[in-house]
Amino acid sequence: MQQGKQGVMVISQQNQNPIEQLQARFKELESGFKGWLAKQSLPVEAAVVTLTSGAQGAAIGAFMGTLTNDVSSSLPTPPPQAGLNPQAMASFKQAQALAGGPLIQARNFAVMTGVNAGISCVMKRLRGKEDVQSSMVAAFGSGALFSLVSGMGGPNQAANAATSGLFFALVQGGLFKLGQKFSQPPTEDIYYSKTRSMLSNLGLQNYEKNFKKGLLSDNTLPLLNDSALRDVKIPPGPRLLILDHIQRDPELKERRGFSS
Repeated sequence: MQQGKQGVMVISQQNQNPIEQLQARFKELESGFKGWLAKQSLPVEAAVVTLTSGAQGAAIGAFMGTLTNDVSSSLPTPPPQAGLNPQAMASFKQAQALAGGPLIQARNFAVMTGVNAGISCVMKRLRGKEDVQSSMVAAFGSGALFSLVSGMGGPNQAANAATSGLFFALVQGGLFKLGQKFSQPPTEDIYYSKTRSMLSNLGLQNYEKNFKKGLLSDNTLPLLNDSALRDVKIPPGPRLLILDHIQRDPELKERRGFSS
């Protein structure tokens, strides 16, 4: 009997999609790595996070630089006698930095992602949470250092680095708040779980908004009557189905009898 079960397990593993096996293995390794990292000291964790994120950023930057085919090489270098003012020369250097090839873009992305991840890691450990303030501090640091390393600073490197850092912080702070807004479920949904399930079983999902508009939550289900459903503008047919369901449901029927 045990041999038969083992044979079924072997067959099921052989029939499993290789991509699913790879994904499961990757998740297992990722979970183990995060567990190990959480046990390390703050300097070790920050260093590992910075290096791994920087390596990922370098790979992305190198790929992006390959796509641009090193546009910077096609930009003509102005001769010294051209008489360009310092601001114009700084703008030219910025264009060269942003249009660099694989090595330049790998460096830029590595600095930007590595510093951002490292600062975020430190802020999370110190503050005990990940919020918009920590996100903005990490973005400011990565933006400022990116400006210095990429050569976008120009003659006023400190001022331009601070400006770039502030821009990065504002953008990432806005994205963080926007992500929070769309990722959090509505708080009122927890009061309509049974109501939503009932309406779904009856094929009346469209009337959930009527229940919410009339504040007919899960707690009011045993008390529902034709008048209450009519007040929230539910047609006669759906009203009959809802009341019949409440009368047939053992739990709601018991609560209905207790309340009466």
